[in-house]
Amino acid sequence: MTDRGEDILQQRLAKLERIRQRGINPYPPRYCKTHTAQKATALFEGDPDNERLMVSVAGRIIAKRGMGKVTFLHIKDGSGKIQAFLKKDLLGEDEYAFFKDFDIGDFIGIDGRLFKTNTGEITVEAHKITMLTKSLQPLPEKWHGLTDVEKRYRQRYLDLISNDDIQAIFRVRSRVITTMRRLLDERSFIEVSTPILNPTAGGALAKPFVTHHNTLDRELFLRIATELHLKRLIIGGLDRVYEIGPIFRNEGISTKHNPEFTSMECYEAYADYNDIMANVENMISAIATEVLDTTTTEFNGEVIDFKAPWKRIELRQAIIEYGGIDFEEYADTKELGKKMIDMHIEVDKRMGRGNLIDKLLSTYVEPNLIQPTFLLDYPLEMSPLAKKKPDDPRFVERFEAFAGGMEIANAFTELNDPQDQRERFAEQLKLRQAGDEEAEMPDEEFLTALEYGMPPTGGLGVGIDRLVMLLTGQPSIREVILFPQLKTK
Repeated sequence: MTDRGEDILQQRLAKLERIRQRGINPYPPRYCKTHTAQKATALFEGDPDNERLMVSVAGRIIAKRGMGKVTFLHIKDGSGKIQAFLKKDLLGEDEYAFFKDFDIGDFIGIDGRLFKTNTGEITVEAHKITMLTKSLQPLPEKWHGLTDVEKRYRQRYLDLISNDDIQAIFRVRSRVITTMRRLLDERSFIEVSTPILNPTAGGALAKPFVTHHNTLDRELFLRIATELHLKRLIIGGLDRVYEIGPIFRNEGISTKHNPEFTSMECYEAYADYNDIMANVENMISAIATEVLDTTTTEFNGEVIDFKAPWKRIELRQAIIEYGGIDFEEYADTKELGKKMIDMHIEVDKRMGRGNLIDKLLSTYVEPNLIQPTFLLDYPLEMSPLAKKKPDDPRFVERFEAFAGGMEIANAFTELNDPQDQRERFAEQLKLRQAGDEEAEMPDEEFLTALEYGMPPTGGLGVGIDRLVMLLTGQPSIREVILFPQLKTK
């Protein structure tokens, strides 16, 4: 006994064979389309009394209903959908009969005249129909769309076909990136490309993916950040650089994390973290306005307003306010870890002091930062690439931006003292040797570059995926990544 899907496949294969027996290629190489569905509709609306508006439109059949000698259908292209009207007397008996072998899901071309039906719908009266692609698999059930979340992610093409709101999300994503790129270009930043495969994985505290290059017979790492290469370009005299592209981190999967995500990193000579802070709030406010026509968005039931200026609060003060603990009272790592265990926070004995403070941040502070907020001045242990504060070397000039209860940006006044940087890398190496797989890897090539001199510099990383989540109101990062990582089926 065959299942329904196999039965439909066999029926469509039989139709495909009948089309070929007519001497018709069911997969022709081209079709001369004159208008999209949207433009054809606009053409009629601009001249509704003209009875000789001829168009050639093309798209996927998404609905079809026959009534004897006439058939109505809807076809959909990238701009939207439009109705078509097929009449036996107009097409001729043979061509109308030929249409019986067309199914929902097929791509067709229609040449004909625009008119408006009695129900007020702009329609193409078909004078000729052309098979463009025969679909062998049925689309998801018409009235329910594709609601199986796992299938939506694994077969994103079906999700895009079935759910118009999903297409809208990725159109917003595209506009976010385009607008961000334009704003940076207008400020004389240069877009560059840096390596994805690296001999060391530096620029962030994260566990990398490891691969092997056969010819070189060496291990390489997928980049966990673009920072160290971009700063080499600052050293080389490119004063403002940025890159938008994929980052890879061998970490868990959650509603906020995907092992591959998109980041924008930019570096600006002669700027510090205060300059970068102002740029972030202005840039994201401008992006929201461009994409949404407003600075406000709704996320997880909260209205978030990206209008500048954003709230600013020191990290230490935020942890005291939301967690009731001052980590500066526990200078010893073991003491701080013991206190956190007493507070019923899960602690790994391999965690360094920086990781412990980050745990306090993620546990107590991050969930409370709904409105856009800058957390300022991080402990030295958390930031091996940031410059110390001149008035208090226990802390560095660093901020993270939060909104909707999650981090969306990270920035430093960049450390440009090569001796200090070497010492920081040495401390990170000790943590790595003690079992911390996320500790920063020393990068000798970067240290050599830094010894040639890097001007005072401000650096920034923005998580594109999370920003799109906020602007589209999506609670899961998988909804804004076309092909998210999934468990083995």
